[in-house]
Amino acid sequence: MIANIATTPWLTALAHREPPEVAAVASRFEEVGVTPEMVRETIADLGATLTAAAAHCDDEHWADPFGGPLAVALLAAEVSAFASHVVSLASRVRSIAVDDLLEDFSAVDVAARLGVSRQKVYEIGRVGARLRASTGKGRM
Repeated sequence: MIANIATTPWLTALAHREPPEVAAVASRFEEVGVTPEMVRETIADLGATLTAAAAHCDDEHWADPFGGPLAVALLAAEVSAFASHVVSLASRVRSIAVDDLLEDFSAVDVAARLGVSRQKVYEIGRVGARLRASTGKGRM
């Protein structure tokens, strides 16, 4: 286990994770020889290097450059965790933007421009309104 996670490069490599999760995730990586730099590189290319290596999975040593199959599985899972984090952030931003749009445009107009149904626009906008209310940044 990492002695003092607050002073390690793991905080940067796993910045998309909630702070209480970082030590446990970092420990799993360290157990298989994965470094913070390997995690950063894998996330930076969104797993493309892993995907390219897996295309040669008929070679029993395809995962060796990453530390073996367990390391590859952990790295791929981290790309997924990062992607989920980014999707969540984008969804929040979209919700707030749609809530703004509904102040000036009809739901039908917004739906047509976004390529979604009017009902979906209302659903997205409600989330944006709730997000604003929960942060105290509602409309004046």
